[in-house]
Amino acid sequence: MVTSADNTPRQILCIEDDAETATLIAEELTERGFAVTVAHDGQEGFAAILRMPPDLVVCDVGMPVMDGFEVLAKLRALAPRFAGVPFVFLTALAQRDAELKGRRLGADDYVTKPVDFDILESIIEARLSRAVKPQQRTPQNVTLSEREIEALSWSARGKTSGEIATILGLSKRTVDFHIDRAREKLGVATRVEAVVRAATEGFIKP
Repeated sequence: MVTSADNTPRQILCIEDDAETATLIAEELTERGFAVTVAHDGQEGFAAILRMPPDLVVCDVGMPVMDGFEVLAKLRALAPRFAGVPFVFLTALAQRDAELKGRRLGADDYVTKPVDFDILESIIEARLSRAVKPQQRTPQNVTLSEREIEALSWSARGKTSGEIATILGLSKRTVDFHIDRAREKLGVATRVEAVVRAATEGFIKP
């Protein structure tokens, strides 16, 4: 079993909408020495990744709300923040097109259903042995103002600066100022990265 530098179990996030399958995967991997968190759809899974990046993601392809492809695409769009997190898809035997699509998006591996847990374990251990988990680079002792947190929170919900301005009773220019200030404090280059970093650091809820 691959462990972290301090010998704690490696963190696996399982994103699977079928409750029975999710429970089985969690139980099997836990018995094999991994720490497993379960999310029951893509949106829940993506939010879990933002809150606490796992060491590896095991994700179903077809799910409601947000499918596995969208989760992976969003994750890779946030590179290099999550570039070191291996992503393993679960797929049915005959889904060749799905496998090709996933690999083009950057999937690290595929496991077919029903899951052979010896194969899954070997894939996880191989990927973890090569993976380098990204390090937090948020400047120390960062504090965000109430307005900065509000602006980032609404931005995380997909609101534009104009929409946030209307909600908060501010000008668009003022909203942009608060977001830019937060971005500078968090040490990132873009608004998206600021939202991700703020969520990761616990300033906002994704």
